[in-house]
Amino acid sequence: MDELDRQLIELLKVNARLPVVKIAQALGCARSTVQLRLKALEDSGTISGYTVSVTKPQSSRSIQAMVLISIESKNEPDVVRALRKRHEITKLYSVSGRYDLCGMLETETTHELDAVIDRVRAIRGVVDTFSTILLSTKLDRPG
Repeated sequence: MDELDRQLIELLKVNARLPVVKIAQALGCARSTVQLRLKALEDSGTISGYTVSVTKPQSSRSIQAMVLISIESKNEPDVVRALRKRHEITKLYSVSGRYDLCGMLETETTHELDAVIDRVRAIRGVVDTFSTILLSTKLDRPG
């Protein structure tokens, strides 16, 4: 990956729906160059997908929680596959220590949060969970 690829990725992080022509103009190269670079980045797995980012209103009352999950190591692929299907889980990390995974959850109510955590606990291979509700954001740097 060279500087042009990095700049291309940075443009897509800001707006993944930018037309190829606009990307080419911003990078000062040909449209065909952008298309070839995008294909190469996708084929190599550097770009694994495109997504929609939805702005949340300030008055949004979403409940966010961090759920640490201990699993039987032989069941990790199945547990991760099941967790990826839950739309309430926005991020899933592999972690070290007593727990194996850390899931970031988002629901509209604590009742929904409780139900999701119950579903996580019911997944075959999940041994234990530890949950904590996030209260406020003190720092949020862009990635």
